[in-house]
Amino acid sequence: MWSEDLPNGKVRFVERYTDPMTGKQKKISVVLDKNTATTRKQAQAALADKISDRLGDLSAQTKNADLRLSDLVDLYRKSQSITVAKSTYSRNYHAANTIMQLLGKSTLVSQLNAAYVKDRFLAHGDSAGTFNERLTRFKALIRWGYENEYIEDIRYLDKIKPLNDKEKKEKLQNKFLEPEELKILLDAMTVIKWRYLSELTVLSGMRCGEAIALHMSDVDFKKKTIFITKTYDAVNKVITPPKTACSNREVYMQPELRDLCKKIRKYTLAGKLKYGYHTDLFLCDANGEHLDYYAYNKYLGEVSMRTLGRKITTHVMRHTHVSLMAGAGVPLDTITRRVGHENSDVTRDVYLHITERQKEREREQLDTVNIL
Repeated sequence: MWSEDLPNGKVRFVERYTDPMTGKQKKISVVLDKNTATTRKQAQAALADKISDRLGDLSAQTKNADLRLSDLVDLYRKSQSITVAKSTYSRNYHAANTIMQLLGKSTLVSQLNAAYVKDRFLAHGDSAGTFNERLTRFKALIRWGYENEYIEDIRYLDKIKPLNDKEKKEKLQNKFLEPEELKILLDAMTVIKWRYLSELTVLSGMRCGEAIALHMSDVDFKKKTIFITKTYDAVNKVITPPKTACSNREVYMQPELRDLCKKIRKYTLAGKLKYGYHTDLFLCDANGEHLDYYAYNKYLGEVSMRTLGRKITTHVMRHTHVSLMAGAGVPLDTITRRVGHENSDVTRDVYLHITERQKEREREQLDTVNIL
């Protein structure tokens, strides 16, 4: 270790270390107020800690047989904190906690295998849907570790198959509304802002957060286009980029959607005059602020339970858009781009369900036809 006097009177203490990845010498330093026997000891300890941290980070990047599950989760979270939306980070944070609880924090990642993971997940006694969701999160974690050189072999992942989720198949029809159900629901909505928000998501296929984040400038009536460039994170109450890269998109305003957007714009401008707020939002509350997602979801659940006999969520409105588009004969690829989905099982399942039902009706019609 050596010292260097700085122009401001302080002292920089410097030490060299060898980068094990390149074999090259590197320097690391720490600045203290003066150069005394005491500060030299402090500097030496601080430099040793810094070098240890640097070497620890490098060794973590190599395939490590001693890597424990909790260590992998910490590394995963550190990466996700700067690469994903806060809402996604929060979801994965809690999912990782459950995974560590089931598999054991101290479990060596290199010793994980298909039988162990499956047995521990099944032992918790969750439904097939929960098992499959947990498995998806676990595989994402392990694949991230493999892609970032923390894990050497992950071939066992292919041996762990999702469970047959009969309940999911039976409840597919509850993921969207039939046209007559939609009419009943909307007619029962007496709070105009919630009705407008419902109609907006149904006619555009937007996520609720995307609709809440819209600004006046995002709705271009001349180009007949809504530009989706952001979403509202209701948990952290911040605006973030859309959920995925393909979520950043343009939604064409068909006549019905265009008429609705004109009504919403008029409603918001009237609110600005009435309440005196200043806002750039396309649809807002009485203070000119973002609509409360949780208040809307609660209202939607209460009205749907009263009128339809079942509680629906905001995502049902989005899936209803998919079903209506499918019923109108719009191709799946077009619908997928419109709703900003890269690969959604629900979108595909709803689409196939609607188109298959149409085929059944066509067959029934043909059964009644006599040609000769």
